[in-house]
Amino acid sequence: MRVILGVSGASGAALSLAAARHLRALGASIDLVVSPAAERTLSAECGPEALSELAALCNHCHAPEDVGAVIASGSAPVAGMLVAPCSMRSLAAIALGLDDNLLTRAAGVQLKERRRLVLLAREAPLTLAHLRNMTAVTEMGGIVMPPVPAFYLRPKSMEQMVEQIAARAVDLLRLGAPVAQAWAGEARDQAD
Repeated sequence: MRVILGVSGASGAALSLAAARHLRALGASIDLVVSPAAERTLSAECGPEALSELAALCNHCHAPEDVGAVIASGSAPVAGMLVAPCSMRSLAAIALGLDDNLLTRAAGVQLKERRRLVLLAREAPLTLAHLRNMTAVTEMGGIVMPPVPAFYLRPKSMEQMVEQIAARAVDLLRLGAPVAQAWAGEARDQAD
């Protein structure tokens, strides 16, 4: 099972590392595309070794300007694509079908081939342009998933929140058994 992991320059770079770890645990072969802005964000938010760590988790690393890479074609057998995080610039390019770099081209291929495309769209607050782009991607079959913590699980750390969000995004690709912690229902006090 082959999956594309795109990383764009939005804040939330730790999501890419967590997603790559979850995909590896599922046995996925990962094709990685990191935008130049994402390289900067990975370094700023996760440390100077983050890009190397991410690349080591993946099977193939593609330059964002290489629009002739194998994953730019619908004939490449992939199960789907996750963009974690997804900047509003990348979201807009995907929504408009600009295909101006490998990340947006690969995302467009997923849409045209009717494969899973999950975008961890990271921005707040949202403008009307952001919302319209989210609507357009959703109408084309993509899944827009803002990285909202599952507060009901009572995470104890930022790391737990990131891991759960990434696991939920990976689950949306439907590659195997769910890896995210599921809501188990609310425990009721028997004395009430």
